Amino acid sequence: MKALVVGGTGPTGPYIVNGLIERGFDVAIFHRGAHEIDEIPPEVEHIHGDPHFIETIEEALRGREFDLVIATYGRIRLIAEVLAGRAGRFISVGGVASYRGYLEPERLQPAGMPSPVAENDPVVDDETEHRFSWLIARTEDAVFEHHRDAAHFRYPYVYGPRQLIPREWSVIRRILDRRPFIIVADGGLNLTTHGFAQNLAHSVLLAADRPEASAGQRYNCGDEQQFTFAQIVEMIARKMNSDIEIVNMPYELARPARSFGDGLSSHHRLMDTHKIRTDLGYRDVHPVSDALDITIDWLLANQPDPGGDTEQRLQDPFNYAGEDALVETWREACSRVAAVPFDVPVERPHPYAHPKKPGERDHRNR
Repeated sequence: MKALVVGGTGPTGPYIVNGLIERGFDVAIFHRGAHEIDEIPPEVEHIHGDPHFIETIEEALRGREFDLVIATYGRIRLIAEVLAGRAGRFISVGGVASYRGYLEPERLQPAGMPSPVAENDPVVDDETEHRFSWLIARTEDAVFEHHRDAAHFRYPYVYGPRQLIPREWSVIRRILDRRPFIIVADGGLNLTTHGFAQNLAHSVLLAADRPEASAGQRYNCGDEQQFTFAQIVEMIARKMNSDIEIVNMPYELARPARSFGDGLSSHHRLMDTHKIRTDLGYRDVHPVSDALDITIDWLLANQPDPGGDTEQRLQDPFNYAGEDALVETWREACSRVAAVPFDVPVERPHPYAHPKKPGERDHRNR
């Protein structure tokens, strides 16, 4: 059996490739060749070409047919078109930003997405509402137009080795730089679905294992448990034996926090993964605690260059002087606000009656 993986060298790609090899597939990967990694075994064929344009896709794959195609990279709608009738099974990977409100939560009434968001919740269906989200949704439709029995997977934020924008690095570097605190927005209580790379790859491979159950289906993906950003900071700090302080500011003021955590807003973006768990029997390969440890160890062993490509993609300036000034001003403001007289009752009465004897009313005449 021949399988083609479009991509293959990103965070989830090697796990998908090696998972297919374990399942007995003869695997080829189609990618630009910009990143060659040791995790891809030597027996895997490399088809080099640009998967973003129909001309280059046709040129690279001319005359080729495959029993299974897993498209994780490039312009998926064009890949689906070129391989129509030439793939026994087509599995594609996209993102969750197609949902209405994901990138613009204020458009919804009330503002913010419901929690959790299920596969049948509305996606952006109008280019004028949000072009990027509309394109993601349109790509999904194009996949099923060309491959009726396809399966499509909506990835959340991916963490783990080889992540191009590793948000965890913003926390790790501050700990390495011995920063006394890290600023979070709105208590760091935002919940956004994350998925460890190997867990997400396992999700996709389940569709290869269960073609009939997954045919024609779209699935949200993500770890079985989700943690707030503040909890993630605490987990990273514990792993690194750090007592870094979490400083809370309102989202509008916590500007340093916008390059990590969920910098889009403080609204939750929590995906419902019930369907993939019931349809395909998904369970995490690595629980979050182990997955985060693997991610931290990898980033410590492969530290991004200060100010280099990774930090530029993160858009984290690591402006410590600015952070110090922000926190000093914020603490002064908090002291002034705390000094404003405003008393609130300390005791909260129990809502139900508590009589001491039968037939009597309690001390609140209830």
